[in-house]
Formats: sequence, structure tokens, C-alpha cells
Amino acid sequence: MDSISVPCVSMPNDKKLHIALFPWLAFGHMIPYLELAKLIAQKGHRISFISTTRNIDRLPKLPPNLAPLIDLVKLPLPHVDNLPDNAEATNDVPLNRVPYLKKAYDALQDSMTQFLQDSKPDWVLYDFVPYWLPGIARKLGIPNAFFSIFTAATLSYIGPKAYFSERKNPEDYALPPKWVPFPTTVALRFFEVMKIFNGGITCEESNVTDFYRFVEVMDGCDIMVVRSCMELEPEWLQLQEDLHRKPVIPVGQLPTTVHDSRDNETETWLWTKDWLDKQAKSSVVYVAFGSEAKPTQEELTEIALGLEQSKVPFFWVLRTRCGTVDTGLIELPEGFEERTKGQGVVCTSWAPQLKILAHDSVGGFLTHSGWSSVVEALQFERPLIILTFYADQGINAKLLEEKHIGYLIPRNEQDGSFTRDSVAKSLRLVIVEEEGKMYRDKAKEMKGLFGDKKSQDKYLDSFLDYLKSHRRLQNGI
Repeated sequence: MDSISVPCVSMPNDKKLHIALFPWLAFGHMIPYLELAKLIAQKGHRISFISTTRNIDRLPKLPPNLAPLIDLVKLPLPHVDNLPDNAEATNDVPLNRVPYLKKAYDALQDSMTQFLQDSKPDWVLYDFVPYWLPGIARKLGIPNAFFSIFTAATLSYIGPKAYFSERKNPEDYALPPKWVPFPTTVALRFFEVMKIFNGGITCEESNVTDFYRFVEVMDGCDIMVVRSCMELEPEWLQLQEDLHRKPVIPVGQLPTTVHDSRDNETETWLWTKDWLDKQAKSSVVYVAFGSEAKPTQEELTEIALGLEQSKVPFFWVLRTRCGTVDTGLIELPEGFEERTKGQGVVCTSWAPQLKILAHDSVGGFLTHSGWSSVVEALQFERPLIILTFYADQGINAKLLEEKHIGYLIPRNEQDGSFTRDSVAKSLRLVIVEEEGKMYRDKAKEMKGLFGDKKSQDKYLDSFLDYLKSHRRLQNGI
């Protein structure tokens, strides 16, 4: 494992770095990129955080002491047919329109090239989508890194370019890859494979699959930077380095920090806190599936009736539509809110997730296992009950299950269906029953990995020392 641990070397007289960050147009990507930007800026380095105009305007407010060091660069998003006006992030459109968002993002190639030519950063860090960027950076002589907000397990499941054509059928993807040399259950389940097979694995409207983007970015980058830590997945981080034969540097879990205290006074938080304050300690299940995932009507019905049947108090942040063009309306079962009035609350607007998870009354989190949500929950010791929807969530879920950190709601492996009974039993197991104490204990154990500032700082220092030493070598110092 030594090959991954970058030695900490003090370089007090080094010139400060200028680092450009270019995340994918999803808030689950932009926010971890922004967290990394803030941590780097705290060390006195300069950041260019690049996204589209509307996304930059929707980012959380920067702390005043860091704002001068973080330049928020706005690139106008080119127009693409079938993409609604003002749709600049994945939460602005239903899932079937995301390929058009990728097309528009790919059309940022010229403006991104111009920015890099003009600003000449010391490093550029980019996401999995711009498969065209490593080549541009190399031509311009700019050191570059793929900064993955995905776990090393997810990257290892996708695999290197050399194995890109090995898997041909959906069934091939429902098994741990043959290039994983240790025993593991980490793989997508068949129904999860089928949700991404068209578009993620085979061709889509943008003519470039997600898997192709991943393998090109991993193949073309100088180094790989992973939102992870050695304490969580050492075997997967080492495998990444073995597969790609290039440095793989974990930067810690980057827990979300909130600097804008106006949150405390919002009407939503005031009534939410009032409701949570009235509940018993560790009794409430917080239910939320991120900014993009939307259950089908059948799934919504089973989740709702499962919550009701469980008798567990709940606070449910429910997303009923994805952007203005989403016509697939989903509705709660008739009479559900009336029947559960004393048991729980359904919130269909934005809610302050971090503050809710931090509240003492929350005893568990029913989640899609998007990694940002996992990090936010575990930094507050909240046990996880997992119901995946698409993309990397299935890999995260199996990784968490294998390490006994989360409990997966039982489902039909072929079609992904589940019942209200399985929802109710899973909630009671993890939050109430003695049998589920191992999940509650494990969540407490995880706080040190997911919320420890010293550990996060150590990873950041090692990462920055690598970037600085690479620049010194480049300059022949």
C-alpha cells in the first residue's frame, strides 16, 4: 500500500499553485469539487472553479475568507436540441434528457481549451464526462488529473481500457469483474445493469457511452485523484493503481461544510427543526433519494406503505418531478398523509439535509446510496437503509453491505421490485430492533473516517505535496 501513500514534505517557500476544477453538471459532483476547492484555498492556493452560468449562480455561498482565492468561472452552455432552456444540471431534467446535457457539455470543448490557454493553470482536475480533456491538457503542457467523486470500487468495476470490450451481455456486468483478484460481492445486480445498459454501457443519444468516457479519462489522465480514504477501501485503491499503472491518490471523503448561516433562519428549517425537536432521540428515519433519483409510481407506493406499516417516525423529502419538462407525475397513495399525520412528514420542497442528519432525533437514513449522501450520514453516525435507483449507487450499496456499513432492502434481483413488507422490516431492523444493532454500532465507528478533520487534512496535505513536487520536477528544480 506504500505506493499510494504520498509522503508529506514541508515546502514552506514554494510558490502557491493555481488549480482549475471542471466538474460534471450534477450537484452531486459540483459540491464535492467545491469542497475540495475550499480545502485547497484554505492552504493559500488559487482555484478556478469552472461550470456553466446558472450552476455557478446556484452554488452555496463561499466563506468570505476564501472567496478571493476561488474564481468562479462561468462558461455559457451551448444550445442543444431536446435540452430545455435553463437546463444546466442533471436535476433540471428527467433521466432520459441527461444524454442531451452531456452533448451540450461536450460542446464546451472550445471554451474550455480557450480558458486553459489563457490562464495556464499549474493543474487541471476534471470529471469522468470530458473524455476529450486529457488530450487538450497534454497538448497545452498542463499536468492533469481525473478527480473521481466515485469510490475506487466503482472505478475498479468499470475497469481499464485494456478490458473495455471483455463484457458483452448484461449478465456479464452482474458479476464481479474477472480482473478483481480478491473475493468480493461488489457488482451491480441485474436490474441495476439493465437501468444503465442503454446509455451507460451501450450507445446513447450523445453517441458516447458513460463507460467509454470513464475508460478514456482514466487512460488519458496523468494521475487519478479519488474521493476516498485508505481506511475504507485500501484493496480497491491498490487495485486501481495496479490496473492503471499510474499514481492513485485518495483525498479523503470531503464531508460537506455549510458556511452560510442564513440557512438557520429559513422557514423550512424552522418548521423542520420544530418537528424533529418533538421526536424521541434516534427514533426518526430520514428518507431522501438525492437531487436526481425519482421513484416510479409503483416504487413510491411501496415505499410509502412500507413507512406507514413500520410505525417508525419519518421525515421524507420527496422529489415528484425532475425539471419543468418532466411529465411523469407520481403521487402518494390516497389518504397516506392523513393516516400518517402523527407519524411523519412529507416535504416536497428543498430541505437542509445536513442539518436534518445532524439532529439527535434521527436514528437512520433511507437513502439511494449516492456517495455524498453516504458521507453526510456517516459523519453524523446515522445507520443506512439502502434502496438504489441507478448509476454507481448499486456499487456503493454492495461495498457498504460487504463492509457491514449499510443494509440493503431485499429486492427481486431480476426486475428490482420490492414490497412494503420488506421496506417496513428493513426500517425496523436497522433503527429499532436488537438484531440491527450491528448497523447502528458500525455507523458510530465510521464517524472517524467520514467526519474527522485531522484525517481529512492529512490526505489533503499529501495530495498538495504531490502536486507541488510534480511541478518542481517539471520545472527542473
